[in-house]
Amino acid sequence: MQLIDRFLRYVKMDTQSDDATNLVPSTPSQMEFAKKLAEELRQIGLQEVSLDKNAYVMATLPANTDKVRPVIGFIAHMDTSPDMPGRKVQPQIVRKYNGQDIVLNAKENIVLSPQQFPELLHYIGQDLICTNGLTLLGADDKAGIAEIVTAMEYLLAHPEIKHGKIRLGFTPDEEIGRGADHFDVKAFGADFAYTLDGGEIGELEFENFNAASAKVRIKGLNVHPGYAKHKMRNACRIAQQFVSMLPRHETPEHTEGYEGFYHLTAMQGTVEEATLDYIIRDHDRDRFERRKKEMQHLVNKINQEFGEGTATLTLKDQYYNMREKIDPDNMHVVQLAIDAMKAVGVEPKIKPIRGGTDGARLSYMGLPCPNIFAGGLNFHGRYEFIPIPSMRKAMEVVIKIAEINCN
Repeated sequence: MQLIDRFLRYVKMDTQSDDATNLVPSTPSQMEFAKKLAEELRQIGLQEVSLDKNAYVMATLPANTDKVRPVIGFIAHMDTSPDMPGRKVQPQIVRKYNGQDIVLNAKENIVLSPQQFPELLHYIGQDLICTNGLTLLGADDKAGIAEIVTAMEYLLAHPEIKHGKIRLGFTPDEEIGRGADHFDVKAFGADFAYTLDGGEIGELEFENFNAASAKVRIKGLNVHPGYAKHKMRNACRIAQQFVSMLPRHETPEHTEGYEGFYHLTAMQGTVEEATLDYIIRDHDRDRFERRKKEMQHLVNKINQEFGEGTATLTLKDQYYNMREKIDPDNMHVVQLAIDAMKAVGVEPKIKPIRGGTDGARLSYMGLPCPNIFAGGLNFHGRYEFIPIPSMRKAMEVVIKIAEINCN
């Protein structure tokens, strides 16, 4: 139960990130978690444990073989998503799930149902860790941290398992796209790495979205509504018009697989001024660039209709598809993970990430970094859960990667 106890302890510590601040890390609670994590790594016997001013934690499990082998890294992020409250997480364990509805919170009538989430039925008979319905769980990515740390603890306790040098890295602010901003790849010193930031058991990913953020600002003109004809320019209505101009079915709720989207994440407004916040995602680089151009095209159309300067667009690229850096030159890194999964009885499920990880940006910084499952599902919300057997298998995969790399 060491793995599970560690995970439950982690999720009860608030580490929610906040993209509204200019701090690094974006919230003080992440630094507090990082300090405790660094101390824990020292206590279990890891070496070269470091914590920098930006809350990046690194550590080393030294090689226990004379063989010269590539240095492997394992990486996970400490922050949880700002999309759902992450304070006062109260996880609950459902023993031997029976395939029926799980009442997360009777008072609020919050139910985790296989009718809404049919993937639950894949885990009948297993122990599940769920939320109390009022917060997210934080398996994204504290499950990854717990699995990595417990795997290192296991290797320390079992020196008969030979392995090369292993580096660990734990990052802040991944959920707001800043996780790799201050990651020192040279200091990390790995030849390649894996993030444990994936979903259900077996997931192995080396493709992810190309990603950008977009902010549309609209300036209106307010006058008394009784005398507004041919004078008022209502920023809220113009914003509404802009939203309707984007393809209706190219949104998260209508897309899957390799299909990209525009996602309206926030809107604020008065007659005088309105803002629209979007994220833009696509696996294909050319389509990704076309999506950004389409945003600018629609802003131009708004300005043609309502006057120059009515709408302005701020675009910011966040990360790119790591496949460009993995395939073909670093496919041996993917194959090592495939071999490790099969060796512990897990069927690899290779598919594109409909999101991003620190590994995407790190791959572009010279550290090839595919993504391995951590076991959780329904991230970023009250219906997040994680099967305990999936967590154990993720830990076993980490151990087996280290072992196979030494053969």
